[in-house]
Amino acid sequence: MFSSAYAQTAAATGGSDMQSSLMQFAPFLLIFVVFYFLLIRPQQQRAKELKQQQSGLRRGDRVVTAGGVIGSIARVINDEEVEVQIAESVKVRVVRSTITTILAKPEPREPGAKEEKAADSDSEETATDTAVKKRRGAVK
Repeated sequence: MFSSAYAQTAAATGGSDMQSSLMQFAPFLLIFVVFYFLLIRPQQQRAKELKQQQSGLRRGDRVVTAGGVIGSIARVINDEEVEVQIAESVKVRVVRSTITTILAKPEPREPGAKEEKAADSDSEETATDTAVKKRRGAVK
């Protein structure tokens, strides 16, 4: 009597055994999907972006190396190396892949652009001075 009941129970749960094992792995699959979208994928995108920035380095770019040294690119030696100026008349050869951050890329300047920028800053200062003088005049 007991053996036939056992056989019936085993036959009845045979199909759901696969389903229960799948339900045991469902949380692991969900965790993996969350990790992929929150950690793995953004890291891959940052690595791809950094590689593009490293390949586009040019003279004058301010960079940070993996050792934490801040400098500017003095010249591009080849596809693997660049020369970084870290202080006045101190230049170091650095492997491109050790550059971790590009701080600033200089804007290409046209002749006379420096003079225009100085003139703009003078006009900004006078506008600010005028505004301050008006406020002081209103207070007094």
